[in-house]
Amino acid sequence: MNPSPPTPAPDAEPPRLTLRILGIVLFNFVGYFCVGLPLAVIPGHVHGDLGYGTVLAGLAVSLQSVATLCTRALAGRICDERGPRVSVLLGLGFCTGCGALLLASALAVAQPAASLALLLGSRLLMGTGESLVTTGTTTWGIGMAGIAQTGKVISWNGVTTYGALALAAPVGVLLEQRLGFAALGVLTLAVAAAALALCVRKPGVAPIRGVRIPMRQVLARMLPFGSCLGLGSIGFGAITSFIALYYGDRHWDHAALAITLLGVTFVATRLVLPNAIGRFGGYAVALASFVVEAAGLSLIWLAPSAGWAALGAAATGAGFALVFPSLGTEAVKRVAASSRGTALGIYSLFLDMALAITGPLAGWLAHRSGYGSIYLVAALAALLAAATSLWLSRRVPHGHLPAAG
Repeated sequence: MNPSPPTPAPDAEPPRLTLRILGIVLFNFVGYFCVGLPLAVIPGHVHGDLGYGTVLAGLAVSLQSVATLCTRALAGRICDERGPRVSVLLGLGFCTGCGALLLASALAVAQPAASLALLLGSRLLMGTGESLVTTGTTTWGIGMAGIAQTGKVISWNGVTTYGALALAAPVGVLLEQRLGFAALGVLTLAVAAAALALCVRKPGVAPIRGVRIPMRQVLARMLPFGSCLGLGSIGFGAITSFIALYYGDRHWDHAALAITLLGVTFVATRLVLPNAIGRFGGYAVALASFVVEAAGLSLIWLAPSAGWAALGAAATGAGFALVFPSLGTEAVKRVAASSRGTALGIYSLFLDMALAITGPLAGWLAHRSGYGSIYLVAALAALLAAATSLWLSRRVPHGHLPAAG
């Protein structure tokens, strides 16, 4: 493995440090570009081109998320034991394999069963690649920039995630319409392989030697932070999943505007406030974020018109933007540096699980109490997360809880 570059001094020039961080999270952008490329196309392809029902079409989309959920902890272990660069290399290799299977699936379209099997295989590879790349780039960035820059690294990783998804989805639709489904496989294969070749040349950071904390102890130490993250993620998932139905129930137009504003304010907040966590501390930023998010969700619940609901979505995006990095900054202080990758992988699991259960939970709430109740419950969840963050800030002001058993 290439030698580790020196960790920058605390007074290192911020623009130069940001460029070094961007040089790492670029691989996360590539990973999520590959993730987003076929997302809007797969359901129609499975249902229309291959002739299968909506259940299998939904499975083809969700299988990737299942694979990501199941491999988060593994990705963290690889970062800790073999180095984060290895995790990114493996992840980009899986993304490259995904592109090859997508292309093979397109070429086998005359045999629907074989084509579907290849497509499902590509989804499993992509989900695994996603967890390896995003956990690896975060851990790599922290190792390169220093623990004090954790919030900035996580923030930039998030910007590349959502920026790549926003770019990839329309590109994927356009490619499929103009050149066919096979073009998605070709582009995924080419982009991932190019990033893999670039990553091979990039110097990594050596894994930190030391005692590895048992997985159950890491989970116990991440639990309070992950619980806050999960509670705060409900509102984000509720808007992306149910805002269109909520608008329809109220006979409002332009539901897409609410989702657009959610994404725009999310990314803008991370770009405008890259140093907020370092300046004010993770707990303070998390507390403020949850309060803003709760206010936005409450506005959606009480909105008298579509415009007010869209404003609430914008506030929710701004509030949710710094939740993950602010709590993540405090969470990684709870473990030794030698187990940081595992901690980040497990911490991310709470976001995955929250988004996975939000759909069924919101659907049940809508059936029982109407669509507005979804946003009331999400606002209360954000307030509970704010209260828990406040408790954590007083219980662990310096990032140290009593040792988890």
